[in-house]
Amino acid sequence: MSPKSVTTVIALGSLLISSTALAGHTNHVVSTELSADHLVGTMGDADGHGHAHVFGVDGDPTTLCYVLQVSDIQTVPVGDGMAAHIHEAAAGSNGSPIAMLAGPEDGDAADCLTEGEKGKFPTGEAGIVKRILENPQQFYINVHNPEYPAGAIRGQLQAAEHDHGM
Repeated sequence: MSPKSVTTVIALGSLLISSTALAGHTNHVVSTELSADHLVGTMGDADGHGHAHVFGVDGDPTTLCYVLQVSDIQTVPVGDGMAAHIHEAAAGSNGSPIAMLAGPEDGDAADCLTEGEKGKFPTGEAGIVKRILENPQQFYINVHNPEYPAGAIRGQLQAAEHDHGM
């Protein structure tokens, strides 16, 4: 994704998260705070933290956008082991990755994924975007790096404070 595209996604995310910009929008906005405290069965980076906002696009139930920011964890180029995913599992459980996010190799990542787009939703499930946005508590974001390949930080998704339904 080009720097201009990332800036556009971040700006769109910021607008969607503010309560005044949500007027007239019908998409879900979900978010999470990430830390090693939320990992299950593995030790992560105790110093690391981050946050993410995940949201739909008006009129397009198959596209999911996100903004992910992390700090105080090892960051490296994606090719060297930086990765982020949305996994399906409730808090306290681990699950398989169901959406491949861009690794925040410089601390930030943002993109939009569309069902059917090669390599983005490994299960190929139709309606996965809608399921994530309507049931965020059943999904979490995990950020991986070479120092913590099983996960440096994790955060369970939840409806954002100003969620206005899909």
